[in-house]
Amino acid sequence: MVNKIWCFFIILGIIYSFFTGNIDVINSEVLKCAQTSFEMAVKIFPVMALWLGIMNIAKVSGLLNKIAIFLSPVLTKIFPEIPKGHESIGFITSNLIANIFGLGNAATPFGLKAMKSLQELNEKKDTASRSMITFLVMNTSGLTIVPTTIISLRIMHGSANPTDIVFPCFIASFISFVTSILIEYIIARRADK
Repeated sequence: MVNKIWCFFIILGIIYSFFTGNIDVINSEVLKCAQTSFEMAVKIFPVMALWLGIMNIAKVSGLLNKIAIFLSPVLTKIFPEIPKGHESIGFITSNLIANIFGLGNAATPFGLKAMKSLQELNEKKDTASRSMITFLVMNTSGLTIVPTTIISLRIMHGSANPTDIVFPCFIASFISFVTSILIEYIIARRADK
């Protein structure tokens, strides 16, 4: 649906520029945006590669498993439907850690595996379970300590201190995370009554 909306806007913009005699503006903007996109990808890639490498080292070294064990008591409170020691807790933890380090691309595979694992526990296959909804809310709220993409963009645009955004991002994402979990918990409790 979103693809159709974007296609509509693009076609509408081209038609409008054609009738107003500004078709040359479209051509120059397309070329300028392509160059900007390429420069952005080149400048963001090293930071993303660094953190993806760190995540891979943490996974291979077993650090992610140790963090999963550490977070397990908290996650079992947030996800009471998941049996103790179930693999979905590990996937949820890995997704959470990847999001904390601002690695949305690395978090996605863990999130998909977590949802698949949670679906196996789901008794009503055509309806999302409470654990699935809680995970979706938790994942969407995006607790972040190191916002790698924002740091990369600030580096790209010549910021004198690109990491100044770390603490405000952490505070904002922490408030968002806690608030979303509390709201989901309250709504789930009301639905259970």
